[in-house]
Amino acid sequence: MNRKVRVRFAPSPTGGLHLGGVRTVLYNYLFAKHHGGEFVLRIEDTDQTRFVPGAEDYIFETLAWCGLEPDESPRHGGPFAPYRQSERKPQYRQYAEQLVAAGQAYYAFDTPEELEAMRNRLRSEESPNPQYDHKVRGEMRNSLNLPETEVQSLLDSGTPHVVRIKMPEGEKLSFTDLIRGEVSFDTALVDDKVLLKADGMPTYHLAVVVDDYLMEISHAFRGEEWLPSAPVHVLLWRTLFGEDQMPQWAHLPLILGPSGKLSKRDGAKYGFPVFAANWADLKSGELTEGFRERGFLPQAFVNLLAMLGWNDGTEQELFSLDELVQRFDIAKVHKGGAKFDFEKAKWFNHEWIKKLPVAEYSAQVQTIFEQRGITVTDKGFFEKVLELVKDRCTLLTDFWEQSAFFFTAPKELDTTAIKPKWTEAKTQFFQNFTGALAQLQTWDAASLETLFKEQAAAAGIKPGELQLPLRIMLVGGKFGPPVFDIAALIGKEATTSRIEYALTQL
Repeated sequence: MNRKVRVRFAPSPTGGLHLGGVRTVLYNYLFAKHHGGEFVLRIEDTDQTRFVPGAEDYIFETLAWCGLEPDESPRHGGPFAPYRQSERKPQYRQYAEQLVAAGQAYYAFDTPEELEAMRNRLRSEESPNPQYDHKVRGEMRNSLNLPETEVQSLLDSGTPHVVRIKMPEGEKLSFTDLIRGEVSFDTALVDDKVLLKADGMPTYHLAVVVDDYLMEISHAFRGEEWLPSAPVHVLLWRTLFGEDQMPQWAHLPLILGPSGKLSKRDGAKYGFPVFAANWADLKSGELTEGFRERGFLPQAFVNLLAMLGWNDGTEQELFSLDELVQRFDIAKVHKGGAKFDFEKAKWFNHEWIKKLPVAEYSAQVQTIFEQRGITVTDKGFFEKVLELVKDRCTLLTDFWEQSAFFFTAPKELDTTAIKPKWTEAKTQFFQNFTGALAQLQTWDAASLETLFKEQAAAAGIKPGELQLPLRIMLVGGKFGPPVFDIAALIGKEATTSRIEYALTQL
């Protein structure tokens, strides 16, 4: 920690943002803010074949929803701009050439057909995916085998080629991972990765090292699926900039679904979202639902992600973003994969709905209502309704079912729940009760309950036998908050007219 903390998230704009990606953002963000550092967002768009229009906008929109705004990015600017790799293209070749000059990389002129022929020739049951490695490089068309004059001629004539790293044979490369401790690799098991493609664009391996150096990144947190690439990156750091300049790495555990690493297929199969927000694929037209649209609060989404692989050593489960910043310690991230449980995710959301003032999310709920045909004209009344029913809501979308009846009288009534025990005496009671309501001077829940019980006593009927019918008259079914609170909120006219309508149905 002898230099300023600078971390980065470097997504490729190729589609929606998986919750594992957002957790990587979150851990980077928490670490940076805990140590008074900076969080950088860098767009890795060097693979133009996989670029998807709209994906970059989606990334920024998602992080804004989560409250994880970067300090530097293509949109926020910063002293190390540009923050898109495609705009940094000219600088990568010089480092690739530096590696070639140092004997740590080489030019490879193999055509796609030659590469495919090599794979077909070497493919076997033991080796289904042959690699371009130290055992193969000597048989291929590259600058390690061709005469210098021929190599220069090919370069001068613009012959398509890539630059590959030359992995040493039988060497042990090690580094200290902040989560896993010392990690070692046998270089003989690592292939000669392409560093610079034929179009002059760098691959991830070269670009991430060069950009992390030039942007003074101090710590790099990424998913454990990148561990096999670590020896390539260590060698690049050693050759280009010195290992003492290398960021401290932490490889985060996988988020697990019902059948291994959590995937979009799991979401489709089991009916839960795996993306932060809705993602519409412009090519296929496929829509993948997000946590936001399912009805999750950003506070709950961030909270549940933080707990997928980390805890602070206490029993506390609900954390605000500020609390997470204060408590976060990368050393307390677990090594093993974290199992995603959608029921637990919903529990977090339910707790945050109860915890927050309704004003924090009334705008989102209002949008849900307006999408379903109810225009909110009185914000004060709307928020009183939300406050009354919020303990019953797990998702923001639940507010519709739990409170739509406050805004429009139910047309379908669950009369089957009360018809078997309905009597003429109950009809008479409710007719008398509506008459008494017209004379009631103080319209609140306590006054309504008192009047109801007095009328029931006068009719010789137990109040408990009459409360369910009253609820169904006002709500339409056997659900909702306390029935007198409902009547108090919808008012005298609506209460009376709903009772009268229900009597016609009974």
